[in-house]
Amino acid sequence: EYLGDQDKTADSRSPQGFSTLGDIGYVNNEGYLYLTDRRSFMIISGGVNIYPQEAENALISHPAVMDVAVFGVPSTDFGEEVKAVVQPLDMNDAGPALESELIAYARSKISPIKCPRSIDFMTELPRHPTGKLYKRLLKDKYWHDQKSL
Repeated sequence: EYLGDQDKTADSRSPQGFSTLGDIGYVNNEGYLYLTDRRSFMIISGGVNIYPQEAENALISHPAVMDVAVFGVPSTDFGEEVKAVVQPLDMNDAGPALESELIAYARSKISPIKCPRSIDFMTELPRHPTGKLYKRLLKDKYWHDQKSL
């Protein structure tokens, strides 16, 4: 149950009464279950459903990237657009040149519609001591008083 949020609690229950976490995944041919993302992290850009984990996986494989978070930010044209916040290996490299390089790199790995349209840099991404990324803290900075989709 979600504290103080009855709507979210109701949405987390199936008609049969099962609790769901909103995890997205698939079962491969050998019967293994792979969890790939969370439904609540989904970005809807121009009517296309985009799961940020795919862009995060592409960007984290770049040698200049230490950590990354991808999420949707408001867009007047598309509703939401893909945004990345990157912790570079060396903050001295952060800037427009690295941003362009990382966007091009992501486009070489995944569909361009799933790639960030812009990248910001931080010295350290907010994480819980257990390692869980506080993506909401990052996302809230861009949404201000707007309601995310």
